[in-house]
Amino acid sequence: MGDAQRLTPEEQIRLAREQYEAARDFTVAVEEEFAILDPQTLGLTNRFEDLQAAAQGTPLEEHLVGELIASEVEIRTGRCEDFEEAAARLGERRAQLLELAESLGVALAATGTHPWSPWQEQRIIDTPHYRRNDEILRYVVWRNNTFGLHVHVAINGPDRAIAVCNMLRNFLPELLAVSASSPFVENVNSGLHSARTQIFTRMFPRCGVPDAYDGWDGFERYVRFLYETRSIDEHTQIWWSVRPHLAFPTVEIRICDAQPDLAEARSLAALCYALTARIARAIDEGEPVRDFEHRLIEENLWRAIRYGLSGELIDLASAEVRPARAQLERLVEWVLPVAEELGCASYLTIPPANAAERQIARYEAGASLEEIYAEQVRPKEPVGG
Repeated sequence: MGDAQRLTPEEQIRLAREQYEAARDFTVAVEEEFAILDPQTLGLTNRFEDLQAAAQGTPLEEHLVGELIASEVEIRTGRCEDFEEAAARLGERRAQLLELAESLGVALAATGTHPWSPWQEQRIIDTPHYRRNDEILRYVVWRNNTFGLHVHVAINGPDRAIAVCNMLRNFLPELLAVSASSPFVENVNSGLHSARTQIFTRMFPRCGVPDAYDGWDGFERYVRFLYETRSIDEHTQIWWSVRPHLAFPTVEIRICDAQPDLAEARSLAALCYALTARIARAIDEGEPVRDFEHRLIEENLWRAIRYGLSGELIDLASAEVRPARAQLERLVEWVLPVAEELGCASYLTIPPANAAERQIARYEAGASLEEIYAEQVRPKEPVGG
């Protein structure tokens, strides 16, 4: 991505369009963000540079990157030809990262927020990209001590990629509801199932649910407007929760909380992947699709932030209110034929309780935040399988 970011905006936009025109459908990549912890206190510790240095010369080197703060590390599957490969890479990367962390005497966890470590004690990593974000955003970026899971799915055709992105907007609340893992932050029970989303999407500019774009030309006009008005100086400053990427010919889903468990990370990534492919198929076959208004999707997004999988979501087409689980089950049923075709159907499950629900249940049973968070920390299961 570094070379692409050195292009001029004009070159970047032109190259992006060319890449979408040449892309092969449905290759996939997954990115996971982890908290770096002191193993005794389980507080955040600024050890990213140590992990980065230790990764040099290992198979993990090119797949381990920094993500804003020095107490956070991101691992990437890299481009995978199909979901089975991506699922294997998820386990492999977690195992590699865990081995590296153990060699340095640090621990890892993957929930959307850390339950108690103060944001004031976290250091921004020293790269040109993050120094620039620090300069532009100040408190907004300092406060963003959050951890997510992102899924990239390649889509052939620039207009088709925009159409897929537009329709994915409708389902961001469902994906957030099933992925919610962050009820605790700043040493309190926030009352939310995804405090991460409230912190990140409500504070960052150009974040959360985007408007629908009028084809590639409409998206391009928007990007040009941002550059011409000096609203951004690099394309990665477009932080929407689903976005057409400008360095890769992918639609990137960015709404999900990080996942403590490997099996649930795989299941969530499979749902994102299958849903993206199912939408592309609907567009190809002329199935009626609707890009719902931002204000309607936002109603569901708030419900997902507040109540996660335990609450209710609105069927925007019928205005019927359903339990979130029932809405997710209907969504899985809709994507299942394409998931079977693409070989990821076996990963599609709606958990009896997601990570947020499990943590909240423990809290209500009297467990402390420290006890609950300790249960999320690696290793908890065999991660290489």
